[in-house]
Amino acid sequence: MLSVNKGMTSVAQNFAQIRDRMERAASRAGRRVEEITLIGISKTHAADQIREAYEAGVRHFGENRIQEWESKKDALTDLSASWHMVGHLQSNKAARAARMFGSIDSIDGMVLAERLDREKKTYEEERNGRDSAARSASGGRLRVLIEVKLDAGTTKSGVSCEDLPTLAKAVTGLHHLELAGLMVVPPYFEEAEQARPYFRRLRELRDTLRKQSGEPSLLVLSMGMSHDFEIAIEEGATEIRVGTALFGERPKA
Repeated sequence: MLSVNKGMTSVAQNFAQIRDRMERAASRAGRRVEEITLIGISKTHAADQIREAYEAGVRHFGENRIQEWESKKDALTDLSASWHMVGHLQSNKAARAARMFGSIDSIDGMVLAERLDREKKTYEEERNGRDSAARSASGGRLRVLIEVKLDAGTTKSGVSCEDLPTLAKAVTGLHHLELAGLMVVPPYFEEAEQARPYFRRLRELRDTLRKQSGEPSLLVLSMGMSHDFEIAIEEGATEIRVGTALFGERPKA
């Protein structure tokens, strides 16, 4: 059992324990823990808790709502962190998202993708001048993941497995977006092992896309949360999204 420093904050202690679990899961899969990025899901948690996590070593954070992140970001501008939009994003909020996040991890359709592409182009031109538009198309692209809906019986967002190849091909053709991989939110199971088929299926879809598209850079598998990230790591996750296990229970609304 991992021992923790009594002087550490609760968030730092949680992070140390999560890292230990990540290392053991990676070892079981014959992987290195360095291959896996932890994204701290800071939904409903205050800016000072995000700062605690950063000081403990977390460098990637995920937010679910535009308005909530707008209320916290000014207190965190000094942090050299990566900010991910992980919740469902409405296309009418694409302009704000393209300016505030380094990655949109929940693309679920072409309307949103095209809107983000246009907004990212506009943002880069505003920052660098219109004469730099060609340069921004290659150097200022917005990283995106496609969210896949693997359970047709749920109301979750995401593109179907059948429509995924078409959407992936179209997104790859957008000059201001960089398609990095896939994301999934499986149903919640009390027994984490039951989520394994969903993680395995996403990996298979990613591998098929890479083969069909000839895109070796299509590497990211964002899957696994607080209760099942170890199973996800065993199935090839390159990014895990951890909220409760890192920050504790969410404050009541």
